[in-house]
Amino acid sequence: MSNTAGDIDPKLLEILVCPLTKGPLEYDRTAGELISRKAGLAYPVRDGIPIMLPDEARRLDE
Repeated sequence: MSNTAGDIDPKLLEILVCPLTKGPLEYDRTAGELISRKAGLAYPVRDGIPIMLPDEARRLDE
């Protein structure tokens, strides 16, 4: 089983949480982002690597 460039390992998704709220994340495969509804942020995924820095995240209301 191989991941494409934008895919994240499902086991990694099970343990990742939002760095601000420690809440769950949803993976948006189409946008290539990890969504934290509680924080209102979308963290980018680049080459299969989640960028879990609040400064790199996009606000969901934009």
